[in-house]
Amino acid sequence: MAFEPRPGLLSFLGLVAWGDIGELTCYKSKRKKIVWLFKTYPEKPASPLQLERRAAWSAAAAEWQTLTKAQKHQWDLAARRASLCLHGFNLWMHWKITADETAIRTLERQTHTTLLAA
Repeated sequence: MAFEPRPGLLSFLGLVAWGDIGELTCYKSKRKKIVWLFKTYPEKPASPLQLERRAAWSAAAAEWQTLTKAQKHQWDLAARRASLCLHGFNLWMHWKITADETAIRTLERQTHTTLLAA
């Protein structure tokens, strides 16, 4: 169960705390309060579909790392020019996971960028 401690020494010192501390995870809520949660762990192992999807995400992220700086810039530029609520990496991941080439080609045309090789 989450709990919100009163503002304390960390806030007074201007420090922002988030992440994991032992068996607790903390973050700052939308109401600007620090929230602490006890960690939870899965009760059973991942399903084959979960493992498959995790592998797909890992492969897509690894492939992003092989792109040149210029290629990454094109993906960032396309996301920015289209006023998408994401960055180039997120757009790349969407394309790699969904394989929606039509959408990416449309985005290329609308943003005057080169995302996919001819």
